Amino acid sequence: MKIQNALVLGTGMMGPGIAVALALGGVKATVVSRSSEGAARGEAAARSALDALETAGLVETGAAAEAAGRIASGSDLDSLLPAADLVIESIVEDMGVKQELFARMDALARPEAILASNTSGLSITGIASQCAHPERVVTTHFWNPPHLMPLVEIVLGERTAPELAPALRDFFIACGKAPVVVKKDRPGQLGNRLQMALFREAVHIVAEGIADAADVDRAASLGFGLRLPAYGILEHIDMVGLELARAVCDYASKDLYSERSAPPLFTEKIERGEGGAGAGKGFYDWSGKSAAEVKARRDAWLIECLKRGVHRRGTE
Repeated sequence: MKIQNALVLGTGMMGPGIAVALALGGVKATVVSRSSEGAARGEAAARSALDALETAGLVETGAAAEAAGRIASGSDLDSLLPAADLVIESIVEDMGVKQELFARMDALARPEAILASNTSGLSITGIASQCAHPERVVTTHFWNPPHLMPLVEIVLGERTAPELAPALRDFFIACGKAPVVVKKDRPGQLGNRLQMALFREAVHIVAEGIADAADVDRAASLGFGLRLPAYGILEHIDMVGLELARAVCDYASKDLYSERSAPPLFTEKIERGEGGAGAGKGFYDWSGKSAAEVKARRDAWLIECLKRGVHRRGTE
């Protein structure tokens, strides 16, 4: 599989960063929006993300300049599609909108072109259901912020050609990413299934009065979370032994949140207007807490991890 020309649809928080990753992998990456103004903003955002990588010392100046030369933008999707080897869609999370878009792309793209979605939750089988060639439709889910986060989840739909998985895996490794293959198209894919288990129990712990939100976050960050970059969940189980892990799991599972829905505290807070940082209050009071500072702290930590080569773990 030779990918030289890629389109990235969407100029929100994900599209520009995805374009940067592709450009660093030696691919011409065109950020596509419905308007020329939106496309220009998307291209500017991509170049800003690339500059941030160079400033952090994660990309050498020469490589950054070469990648910058491979970033472009456009608004006429129909005219751009016939030359594309890969399209990654990162637009609104609406099944109907995505189905219509993929059916349109399927009709205009070359037969060998790969059509991918960055969806974080929708079924790629469903997205591809109106395509004449669903075998070339696949999920490539980047994590936010995509220019920093190494993980890309390659999710196969029920009719995705199996050979796409190893080919895309090699491609994303060449782009400096750490891809994983998700063999079954299930809600939450892989990473979000694990993350949702944490979400559910963390909210339940606060609702039950077991611990305050700040202490829940501290326990996650400075307990098991601190180990995760060094070794994974299943490695930990093997290290402590399955008999001990089973015993603890059996004992604790009886008191864990186990309903097949989100904990009610979510709804209670939303109805009180406590919808999160944007609303000024969620599990924290954001009147004296800066979301921008939290994001900056997150990005600084990610940069430090990347400098230490954490993203190469598991490739030895």
